[in-house]
Amino acid sequence: MQRSDQKESEQSVDDLLSGFSREGGDATPTSSPDSSGGGRLSGLFSPRTFLAALLLSIGGLLVGGAIPLVGFVGRFAGIAAAGFLIGLVGSKRHYTEVVLAGAIAAGLAFVLSTLFAVFAPFAVQLLADYGVAIAGVGAASGGLAALVGHYFGRDLRNGLTQEL
Repeated sequence: MQRSDQKESEQSVDDLLSGFSREGGDATPTSSPDSSGGGRLSGLFSPRTFLAALLLSIGGLLVGGAIPLVGFVGRFAGIAAAGFLIGLVGSKRHYTEVVLAGAIAAGLAFVLSTLFAVFAPFAVQLLADYGVAIAGVGAASGGLAALVGHYFGRDLRNGLTQEL
């Protein structure tokens, strides 16, 4: 009895994350693979999960960056926590969405923090010269933090739900 309740809650969380709607007890896709042009790769990326991961990553980045003395490292801890949460809650793999969301959030944060941390004329020149490199380092770091967080969230979830 407890196992079926757990399966139901897992399915409803995955439905929320992956863009499925519940109608008549069956999960049906909100858009058909043929109409979106996804074909074989339609299950690889979910826009709804990506949006949730992006919002969680931005929230984690802001909360982690607000912690005094560890603000810079806290940003990445917040992104990793967002990936961890999605890995812990959902039963399906969402690596693509989580890594892309973490990369976008951290890349934008690096560019914006450079723009506002330095005197404006110097910041514009710095971004003109090294903006792509700055955004690339931020995106790679944020993507890696999200990947590690999601992996550990899925690992903990697997450990908690596995029968002994």
